[in-house]
Amino acid sequence: MAIWKPRIEAAARYKHQGIADALQVDIAAGLLITGDALPPQREIARQLGVDLTTVTRALNEARRLDLIEARTGSGTFVKAGPNQPQPATPPVTVELDLSMNIPPQPAEADLHGRMAIGISALLRNASSQFLSYQETTGTEADRRAAAQWLSPRFGGPPAVDRLLRAGGAQSALFAICNLVAAGGSICAGAMTYPGLKSVAGILNLAVHPLVMDEFGIVPEAFEECCRRHSPRALYVIPSIDNPTTATMPLTRRQEIARLADRYRVAIIEDDPYAELLDQPLPAIATQAPDITWHIATLSKCATPALRIAYAACPSPLDVLKLASSLRASNPGASPLLAALATNWIEAGTLQQIAGAIRAESRARQSLASAILRNWTYAAEPAGHHLWLKLPRQWQAGEFAGLARRSGLGIVPAEVFSTGSPAMAAVRVSLGAAPDRARLEQGLVLLDRLLNEPQFSTGLIV
Repeated sequence: MAIWKPRIEAAARYKHQGIADALQVDIAAGLLITGDALPPQREIARQLGVDLTTVTRALNEARRLDLIEARTGSGTFVKAGPNQPQPATPPVTVELDLSMNIPPQPAEADLHGRMAIGISALLRNASSQFLSYQETTGTEADRRAAAQWLSPRFGGPPAVDRLLRAGGAQSALFAICNLVAAGGSICAGAMTYPGLKSVAGILNLAVHPLVMDEFGIVPEAFEECCRRHSPRALYVIPSIDNPTTATMPLTRRQEIARLADRYRVAIIEDDPYAELLDQPLPAIATQAPDITWHIATLSKCATPALRIAYAACPSPLDVLKLASSLRASNPGASPLLAALATNWIEAGTLQQIAGAIRAESRARQSLASAILRNWTYAAEPAGHHLWLKLPRQWQAGEFAGLARRSGLGIVPAEVFSTGSPAMAAVRVSLGAAPDRARLEQGLVLLDRLLNEPQFSTGLIV
């Protein structure tokens, strides 16, 4: 029996509604099933940093929706609902989790060996800088390496004094949102990165959903939002969007930059997948440099073990402001990992690793194309994931629940929604499988599940 891990849906107007919405989404996604327990109300309040009255109102709303029931002397539990399938057998542990969007780790990349050799070499020649605190902005060598890494998307190395090294893209995103949007609101695609939703929830930022098409955020929707809501910032993933896989062409990037400049809206350009494109596209930061905060992480083009991100800021003063914001939550990246990343960039090793990962991602996308040929989905040839449209008998949360009970982890559209009705779609992360053979097994299972009638109760084996 699982115990619910409480959270607040970022798109909700009120905190108590956000708690109830999160509970409903998790039930629909199959993360909770009938009989699963909720923590005590005081514990929920403590974990979420809200008062007890807010939690009480949230649970009252969940009872009104017939999601939960109280059992005297035992606690509160998820209740069977009319739209919740009941498995004939106990739920199984997920055997292949394709829910985490990570790069594949091909043998050609030799990440384990390269990391072992690289870190050992650093430690053998270590000076105290690797074993002590460093400036939050990073060392001069790290920032020069960042400029080299960002050069293809910036049309040349960006100025070093506008760069900052961070301990991962999520910490940079949190610090930037806190810096540019505190006390206001932001806008983002109708489907967007869940990490942005988490940041908005913690900072109490309203997120205005924007209509999207096959090229990403629609400029007219962005302009209308600027007129009606005066957001402080726009959050955008311009290359291989997570989850929709849309990549903005240059003309779309230019139009977004023009509108943001006109309405003086800061742009938070989160671009973790740019290295996977066959041909680099100019970053939005090149179109509106004085209002754009560009984030580039190494976790998506190399390995999550290398939690290093680089932020290109609008000005040198903004670098100092961002460093100050970061120090309040995550003072900086690991000096040892940062030095390893710098060495790999300077030697061309990181570029080789990214190339091997692109090749492996292409092979996995080709495999998916053959197995899922009867279904509609969006994908980038060298991207890590695909955005699968479900047949009409399925809703996203229900289908993800069936997949989970059948041993396959995927992510329903509800997790990405910023307030608009969730699409009947799921994200499938091809890079998460340990190898192509296991991925093929998972995709064959997915194909079989897509043919299942709605509310199937059996396990597919």
